[in-house]
Amino acid sequence: MSDFDSNPFADPDFNNPFQDPSVTQVTRSAAPGGLEEYNPFTDARTAAPGNAPKSVPAPAQNTQPAIMKPTEEPPAYSQQQTQDQARAQAELLRRQEELEKKAAELDRRERELQSHGVAGRKNNWPPLPEKFPVGPCFYHDIAVDIPIEFQKTVKIMYNLWMFHAGTLFVNMFGCLAWFCVDSSRGVDFGLAMLWFLLFTPCSFVCWYRPLYGAFRSDSSFRFFVFFFVYICQFGVHVLQTIGIADWGTCGWISALTGLNTSVPVGIIMLLIAALFTALSVGSLIMFKKVHALYRTTGASFEKAQQEFATGVMSNKTVQTAAANAAANAASNAARGAFKAHP
Repeated sequence: MSDFDSNPFADPDFNNPFQDPSVTQVTRSAAPGGLEEYNPFTDARTAAPGNAPKSVPAPAQNTQPAIMKPTEEPPAYSQQQTQDQARAQAELLRRQEELEKKAAELDRRERELQSHGVAGRKNNWPPLPEKFPVGPCFYHDIAVDIPIEFQKTVKIMYNLWMFHAGTLFVNMFGCLAWFCVDSSRGVDFGLAMLWFLLFTPCSFVCWYRPLYGAFRSDSSFRFFVFFFVYICQFGVHVLQTIGIADWGTCGWISALTGLNTSVPVGIIMLLIAALFTALSVGSLIMFKKVHALYRTTGASFEKAQQEFATGVMSNKTVQTAAANAAANAASNAARGAFKAHP
């Protein structure tokens, strides 16, 4: 069987090269690690026993995975920071909405002015029927005339003026009820009607219209007119709140007096006294607010004097009167000179 397993074509004189003594000597002196760790290019000579290199222990290997530590720890996001970010985003959205509203308002005002022009605007206040014999006296449009940053203040002052007129109207009926239960209070009822008919239009013309014009044209002179008249108006509000007898107001003194005469009438007068109190407090608050806005507009007493002088000299009536006075003075001087030299 061995004859059949052998290669019939093999050379009988062929020797296995790996059986060469030099090869077998090298393979016997190789490292015990096996052929995988054998490097034929290294020096296979063994060192002398005295010159054997000292074994250096291998460094201990760290089996844990490598983790890079950041130089600075990232800030921890707290609930407060989240709320601050939400607040800042809400503030940006609110400002964006305000800017969009301002842009739309400016476009509307521009279209309004282009449609009929400043000189061609028709008076629209007070709003009266078309068939009424008397027409409106003023042009009143806060959205068109007043800058956007002052519109809220002017609207509040307009509402305060309407509240003032309504309080005077209710005061008239309160004095009427007082007169019905006490016949000696006819003077109060008559004065209450007079205050309503007098103070309602005068307050609109004397302090609201100057305020409206001051914010519309940034007029220092109109601001000073408003401050002067409104201080007087505030003093009247305080007197009306006190309610001195025979002054035509249902203030606190008059209300307590009427309460002794009739409880229902006294309650009505107490409510009117509360309205006068709220009117006084609101007037004081708005006076301070308008004064604060006045200081931010750059107005001053010197500008008010200049505006007054310019307005007086540009008035046609004043110019005509001044020209007539100068002509009369010149003619009188000429007559005097002719009489001195006959």
